[in-house]
Amino acid sequence: MTFLLKPTVQATLFAIWGVVLLNLLFLSAFTFFLFNLYLTTFMLWFIVTVLAWTIGLVPIIKYVFMPWHRKQCRLWTTTTRHSRLSVAFFHPYCNDGGGGERVLWAAIESILKKYKKDVQIIIYTGDTNATPDEILERVKQRFNMNMQVYKSSITFVYLRTRFMVEAKYYRVFTLLGQSIGSMVLGCEALVRFVPDIYIDSMGYAFTYPLFRYLASVPILAYVHYPTISTDMLEQVRERRPTYNNRRLIANNSNVSQIKLIYYRIFAYIYGWCGRCAQMAFCNSSWTKGHVERIWGLSPRSIHLVYPPCDVQEFLSIPLVNDDEQPLKTIVSVGQFRPEKDHTLQIRSFHELLQRIPEHRDKLRLILIGSVRHDDDQQRVDELQTLVENLNLTQEVEFQLNINFAQLKGYLNKATIGLHTMWNEHFGIGSYRTKNKSAKFLNSNFSGIVEMMAAGAVVLAHKSGGPKMDIIDEGETGFLASDIDSYATAMRQILEMKSTERQQIREHARESVDRFSAKKFEEQFMEPLEKVLKLQ
Repeated sequence: MTFLLKPTVQATLFAIWGVVLLNLLFLSAFTFFLFNLYLTTFMLWFIVTVLAWTIGLVPIIKYVFMPWHRKQCRLWTTTTRHSRLSVAFFHPYCNDGGGGERVLWAAIESILKKYKKDVQIIIYTGDTNATPDEILERVKQRFNMNMQVYKSSITFVYLRTRFMVEAKYYRVFTLLGQSIGSMVLGCEALVRFVPDIYIDSMGYAFTYPLFRYLASVPILAYVHYPTISTDMLEQVRERRPTYNNRRLIANNSNVSQIKLIYYRIFAYIYGWCGRCAQMAFCNSSWTKGHVERIWGLSPRSIHLVYPPCDVQEFLSIPLVNDDEQPLKTIVSVGQFRPEKDHTLQIRSFHELLQRIPEHRDKLRLILIGSVRHDDDQQRVDELQTLVENLNLTQEVEFQLNINFAQLKGYLNKATIGLHTMWNEHFGIGSYRTKNKSAKFLNSNFSGIVEMMAAGAVVLAHKSGGPKMDIIDEGETGFLASDIDSYATAMRQILEMKSTERQQIREHARESVDRFSAKKFEEQFMEPLEKVLKLQ
């Protein structure tokens, strides 16, 4: 159900906003006079005015409004028997079908399995076009998780300002714009409901000071990917062009220096916000390392919790002897986004064929992915043009929006599972299908772990989570970083004896158990229970 403010509270807020508006109107009217008198005077008066209003309003919000509002919210979660502890998840895109959403619902299920009668889950969401029943039904479709049994313990608080965190509105200074937008979204969340425990499951660290200093709420975070990392700083410093560091900027030393200063200031503020958290869960060793360096939390407050991967469907498939297949396939699965670097996959495959032209008719590169909108389709068109230019139209296939049964078939028969994203935080895949015959519509499939479970020999990018957590090079898969190393590794895998590839497949399958939903529940609940018991 949607939480609505009482008319008296709405009237109070309207009065406050009216006073602020009058002050701003006065400021605007006075601006011209002051600006012409002296710019310094104007700036000083402006700063003093802002500080005065901040000093005047913040104590009222913190010590008057928030205590009263918290009591009203607690009455909301009180049953005929007792008051339930409210645990709020800040996840504005809870109705999406990516890896982050799988983590969200797995975390909620883990809590409610044990504390269904004692905990009320609050979900701050911006999916205003979906009812609670629709959201829970889509969770079942996507992740095969029946959350309807916990319906009475889950409440959705709808946020109307989600557009403030969408990247398309910030063509420049995107990180800063989205972060400030998240603060606006966080303010709306606080106004609508004050929880007992706040958990950010999407990486909006700029909301933490609001909940800590205004509402005095314990803050926990599940970090999929740091908003800014030391690798990003190094990337700008070395002037390396990538999807998030345009070549135009990388080629200009002065612009690169300005961007580096901007990143450093942003990293400092981001770290300060992160330190407002009482505890952080990180999805990989790579993410954990960056959170430790930038946030500066105590190591005891940071926990490594791998995301739950959907591996059972793939582990049930018997391994195929690839010697019996005249055509060897190299399969890539993922959305057609810039960071996935499908260009590297195509060029590496082209280089491989240049080295072993006699096997050209026996090799295929299959690019599997979902096309969500026009931008994705444009990328696919550009990749198809690249394939034509490299004369690979017979050797490269595009499989778009296929169903789950087809996906399993491609992966099970694949000799190599290909991954090329630089600094992938973990590698939990997001595969979406528009095909209604799919077993799980829009579900979360075929990241690195899922490819390993399906029986493909994985060749992943030598960075991030794949390097640090998932792949034991030479034992459970292989790693590469550029066209030459990818082509070399693919040739090495293809020229192995079938028994050698089979051994790698078996070792890979044995290793994926540590990424199961059961392991996630254990690793997530153990530190969380200490916080729940303190409340």
